[in-house]
Amino acid sequence: MDLYSGYINKLVEELSALPGIGSKSAQRLAFHLINMPQDRVNRLATTILDAKANVRYCSKCFTLTDREICPVCADERRDRTTIMVVENTRDLAAYEKTGKYTGVYHVLHGAISPMIGIGPGDIKIKELVERCSAEDVREVILATNSSLEGETTAMYISKLLKPAGIRVTRIASGVPVGGDLEYIDEVTLGRALEGRTEL
Repeated sequence: MDLYSGYINKLVEELSALPGIGSKSAQRLAFHLINMPQDRVNRLATTILDAKANVRYCSKCFTLTDREICPVCADERRDRTTIMVVENTRDLAAYEKTGKYTGVYHVLHGAISPMIGIGPGDIKIKELVERCSAEDVREVILATNSSLEGETTAMYISKLLKPAGIRVTRIASGVPVGGDLEYIDEVTLGRALEGRTEL
C-alpha cells in the first residue's frame, strides 16, 4: 500500500537516488521541500538548473567551475611547476582547505578500474601527459586514493611521466591522527612505517 500520493513518492524516489541519501532521509527532505515557502522552492530549483547548465570543466585542470579557467588556475600566485593529481573535485577541495598546498591541480574524474570497465582512456590521463609536456612542470604529486584503483592509477601515471624527466611523488599514507594502532589494517601500518620521517 502506498502511504503517500504519486507526487510525494516520485519526489522521495528521486531524492533517494542521490548519493548518501537513504529512504528515510529522502522522506525527510521531501516533506521539508513540500513545506518550504514557494519562493524558496523556486530559488532552489533555479539554482540547480543554473548549476547544471553553467558548470563545466576548467580548460586547464578539469575541475568543475562556471568559468573557462577555475579560480585556482587563474591565481597567478600558484606554483605552476607543481601539479597535484586528484581523482575528483571533492579531493581538490579537501586539499585546498588545508591551506598547505600552493601548486596547481589536475582532476582525473575517476581512477583506473578494469573490474568495472574504466581504463586510462576513460579518465583525464592523456590530458595530464599533454599538459606536462606543454608546460614547465617539475613535479607531479600523485594524490589518488589508497584503494587498489587509486594505486593502479598512480603507478600507471608514474610510468608515463618518469621517462620525461618529471619528478613523480606519491602522498604519504598511514596512521590517522588519533587512531589506535590495534584497529588499523596491515597495509596502512606498513605504509606508515615506510613513510616515516626523522625527528
